[in-house]
Amino acid sequence: MDSFNAADTAGATAALLSLCASSRWATSMSAARPFPDVDAVLDTSDAVFPHLVESDLREALAGHPRIGDRVAGSDAGARLSRSEQASMADADGAVTAAIREGNIDYEQRFDRVFLIRAAGRTPQQMLQELQRRLRNDDTTELAEVREQLRQITHLRLEGALR
Repeated sequence: MDSFNAADTAGATAALLSLCASSRWATSMSAARPFPDVDAVLDTSDAVFPHLVESDLREALAGHPRIGDRVAGSDAGARLSRSEQASMADADGAVTAAIREGNIDYEQRFDRVFLIRAAGRTPQQMLQELQRRLRNDDTTELAEVREQLRQITHLRLEGALR
């Protein structure tokens, strides 16, 4: 916590961008320092998310792979994504195929990658959520994306700072 608070703005922002690729979120969080404790960081992050517009969310989504895809790279975001999607390694072939097809349908429908907090969910639960969200209208789905990104970022912040 002390090193995060003491980091220069560029360093803090870069560290934050490895957790959520929205520059608006990262610069907002960096500017809000110093934080008294981890809970204050988490509360501030949660408070920033309602202010992110669609372009901010799209920017953040650029740092997230498709659910079920093999995550390439060795940067912090890739390592986090691999860890978060670890349950996909145990998915049976039918679920994996349905998620793969659902990802394509979702991208055609909403023109962005399907984002879900994978941590703590089984492949079957992720598939059910994907199928449910394909029925959303654009406004409802954008709110779902914002909430899923908030949850993912919350968990990543917590892991980085605790």
